[in-house]
Amino acid sequence: MSDVKNKVIAVSYNLHKNTAEGELIESTEGKEPLRFLSGLGQMIPDFENNVVNLNQGDTFSFGIKAEDAYGSRTEEAIIELPQDIFKKDGQLVEEVQVNNVLPLQDQNGNVVPAKVVSINTETITVDVNHPLADQDLHFTGTVVEVRAATKEEVEHGHVH
Repeated sequence: MSDVKNKVIAVSYNLHKNTAEGELIESTEGKEPLRFLSGLGQMIPDFENNVVNLNQGDTFSFGIKAEDAYGSRTEEAIIELPQDIFKKDGQLVEEVQVNNVLPLQDQNGNVVPAKVVSINTETITVDVNHPLADQDLHFTGTVVEVRAATKEEVEHGHVH
């Protein structure tokens, strides 16, 4: 997290595996730019630190090692959950299929993507490792907007 607080930063970016020439993972091309409030821990710290002091119109290109991005995959993040939590009217919901990613909620109310690993007799095994765990990342892009956050944005903790 940067020391620069309460700036609204909007970026258009491409995210690649490993290097700027690596496989394209995600892009805002043709979409709304990514907007966030600085200094609140909403972004990967190294991402924020690389763009927080840039100005509108500046371009960027930087890499982030896996351990500084989404960390390493862990076996502890592969968990078994009772089938009941995936049932509606006594039947498994149709989204529960191997390799599908389901939005689960943790004990703090945060939505966590969970990939279905297996459907067992009484449980569902899911992997809640971040999809980009163990992956070095490379971001390229342009700063679209930089401005001071409004009082409402600071109070609510997100960009309006």
